[in-house]
Amino acid sequence: MPRGPLATGFLEEEARALLTRLDRVRPFAVHETMVPAAALFPTAQAAIDGFLVRGRRALRAQVLGYLGWLRGPGRWETPAEQQRRFTLIRLGFNDVLSQFDLFTEVVTQRSEHVTGVWLSGLDVVAADALSLPRTAMEAPPVVCYLSRGPGAAIRRARTRLPGNSVNPVAIIRVPRERMIGHGIASSLVHEVGHQAAALLDLVPGLREDVRRGQRYLAPPDRRAWTCFDQWTSEIVADLWSVARLGISSTLGLMAVVSLPRWFVFRPSGADPHPVPYVRVRLSCAMGEALYPHPQWAATWRLWRSVYPVAELPAAQRRTVEELVDAVPAFVRLVLDHRPRCLQGRSLREELHLPDRRAGPLLARFEACRRRPALLAAAPPTLAFAVVGQARAAGRLTPEAEGRLLGDLLTHWAVRSSLDVSALCAAAAQGRPQRLHTPWPPAPWPPAA
Repeated sequence: MPRGPLATGFLEEEARALLTRLDRVRPFAVHETMVPAAALFPTAQAAIDGFLVRGRRALRAQVLGYLGWLRGPGRWETPAEQQRRFTLIRLGFNDVLSQFDLFTEVVTQRSEHVTGVWLSGLDVVAADALSLPRTAMEAPPVVCYLSRGPGAAIRRARTRLPGNSVNPVAIIRVPRERMIGHGIASSLVHEVGHQAAALLDLVPGLREDVRRGQRYLAPPDRRAWTCFDQWTSEIVADLWSVARLGISSTLGLMAVVSLPRWFVFRPSGADPHPVPYVRVRLSCAMGEALYPHPQWAATWRLWRSVYPVAELPAAQRRTVEELVDAVPAFVRLVLDHRPRCLQGRSLREELHLPDRRAGPLLARFEACRRRPALLAAAPPTLAFAVVGQARAAGRLTPEAEGRLLGDLLTHWAVRSSLDVSALCAAAAQGRPQRLHTPWPPAPWPPAA
């Protein structure tokens, strides 16, 4: 006679009920509706659904194993032991639901009118931002979704999810309030920079250089570099954004950190983000070092005029000035850093893109006004850089910029959808297919 027949029967029914609920967690492919242009890349869709299927399959095996144990040797265990084993399985079920909910917000927004297609276009921008011209990376799929708040965030691929499972895709949350202008690319490419830095293992080596260089500095610079060391991961992500987007990155950053004075100058403490005032200085300095032009000095003067340090208490003003004065030397060290993964090339050599300088960007803008198809055919980060540079130079109004970028995101989403369809059709017929199926570009909006 089992020592706990009532507990055994109760727990068996609870386990069977858990299986019933588990069956209701279906793949996104069968219960989310969206137009084809808003769909995730097939690699991302397959990675997400495959990840969830494997989690459900493993949990189902655990539940069935528990039921077999409960009907066999487990009958003779104490009710407390039977309950202990069941609660561990139930915690695993909650982990599966947490993973499902994490991806639900990403996928569900693809059903929103217009927004869903724009998100698919942002996926294309992110994929372009995660590539390097001279270095091959095993880049994971990237998916984007919108959320409230002024800042963006990333849950990197290959990090741990609830239940200690490995995340199969990079998930980037972009602020809804930035849709749509060139600033959305600044936030997006910054988060892509975090993923790239992890893939290339940039931060640990750069921190070693910073700590090595600190020994030879005067005390004020040494204090400043201690802060830079703490902020290295965010500075590298900002560098990635500046290198891809030019002045658009810095202007987008300024929009994010345009906050009440107390927030702009407050000490960061343990926060890995730089003091906002100093962060803009770092962005301008990195832009000037990569793509020299008077616009970077003008942008820094603008920022100083709207947040004058003269109004700060004396001690806080000295701290901020020490940080600002130490920026040029620190930026040189960052750009001269030679990670092992780049095979002897420095970050300056790897990230510098000649077509992201102000002159070529404005020249491309004028050419695209005559032939709109040129902008639609350009790499997405280059197109955003062109539009942002034109806006910074006063050649494009905010209203025209918003319409143009919305049309470009739609174009990239539709083009990627047609590319996938063409590849599938070609594979079914056993013949090769060229990517980038033509699609008519949007009409060019009026310039300022």
